[in-house]
Amino acid sequence: MSVLDMPAKAAPAAPHKGRRLLVSAVLTLGALAMLFPFVLMVLTAFQTGGSLGDAFTLQNLGLGSFDELTGALPFWRILGNSLWISVVSTLCQLITSTLAAYAFARFTFKGRDTLFLIYLATMMIPQQVLLVPLFVEMKQLGLIDTYAGILLPGLASAFGTFLIRQAMVAVPRELEEAALIDGAGYLRILWSVVLPIVRPALATFTVFGFMASWNNFLWPLVVTRSQELYTLPLGLSTLQGRFTTDWNVVMAGSVVSVVPMLVIYLAAQRHVVRSVATSGLK
Repeated sequence: MSVLDMPAKAAPAAPHKGRRLLVSAVLTLGALAMLFPFVLMVLTAFQTGGSLGDAFTLQNLGLGSFDELTGALPFWRILGNSLWISVVSTLCQLITSTLAAYAFARFTFKGRDTLFLIYLATMMIPQQVLLVPLFVEMKQLGLIDTYAGILLPGLASAFGTFLIRQAMVAVPRELEEAALIDGAGYLRILWSVVLPIVRPALATFTVFGFMASWNNFLWPLVVTRSQELYTLPLGLSTLQGRFTTDWNVVMAGSVVSVVPMLVIYLAAQRHVVRSVATSGLK
């Protein structure tokens, strides 16, 4: 029998329309369920003198909660503290993680794999276990109630090293060998060859690192004493009273705290999606 006489294979059947509608409905309900707390937070923030149990009316909407927020706290100082600490911490983690990841991915030295496993093992240690040793260390260094005391424990990230190292391992070695032949040094190769290729991993870690630093509550609570050094999570916690709480003011501060993270994610969204998609293809 010739090739022309062979029966053609049937084309794969298209997904059932009802199944696609069901999946879309489930995903839509899930998205609405996750969006509801955010919508409630925004509506409560713009309620003037309202609370979580009050009905939402157009007459009660206004910016009074934000005025109360700035009057109850040195809000702009606290917001500036959070921005400065988060940006510096994220930049330092990017630098240290990138250099460490490049060393683990490309250099060969005795004990490299063992050292990398020890580095990864630190990710399994809860932050609460390290509070007392870190506090004693900061006290001996005289860094209690200082910006350096807040920043120092977060200047390096084992997770960032692992994430960036995995991306660097996938970079073809031929590109680096060609750059070496052209006379480029290791730092020039890292800057001009490797980093542009692993940009999605860098953007992903930037988002994660900034969010972790921005939302960090426990360590600043332990190491700070004066309100002038408070970060935003600490400042918002002081708005909750023992018997009563002005939830509209708390939600106003929460809305402001969400904005920087939303801006960072939207700016890096394309790279984050690309990083996730690339990881799924490996």
